[in-house]
Amino acid sequence: MTEEERGRDPGPDRIRSIAVHREDVANALEATLRSDRDVVLRATPPFSGRMRARLHALDAGSDEGGERDSADSADAPAPLHVDPRDLVAEVPPYPEPDDTASEYPDADLETRRERHAEAVERWRERVRERVGSTVEIEVDGDVREVDVVALG
Repeated sequence: MTEEERGRDPGPDRIRSIAVHREDVANALEATLRSDRDVVLRATPPFSGRMRARLHALDAGSDEGGERDSADSADAPAPLHVDPRDLVAEVPPYPEPDDTASEYPDADLETRRERHAEAVERWRERVRERVGSTVEIEVDGDVREVDVVALG
């Protein structure tokens, strides 16, 4: 950390880009669409110009809704949460088991399961390919656009 960086505010307004792993985006999006859980990509303080956002379930542990851990100081910024739907250009519809079954009405149960697993994998591949190049984040009530660096 340079002398100049030490004097800067460690808040999310410093973020210029967010790095996300394509697989994390697909996992978070699938969990969000397939359950009642809120799964996001989270960047945690201290913030820097380039941040890595990692998979995080909001209902897991003490970080509910973006609250700080008790060990953090009261004036430290809260983690930044990015909805996976905001990271994917044109979210494809998730393949439902009933749709797969109707496509293969004469197939046995095992074949239907295999076909559905293949459909889910094709969906995941489309999601990984569609991770966008920018995302809007909210910083102190203002919305601003930052670059997305897709890994993997």
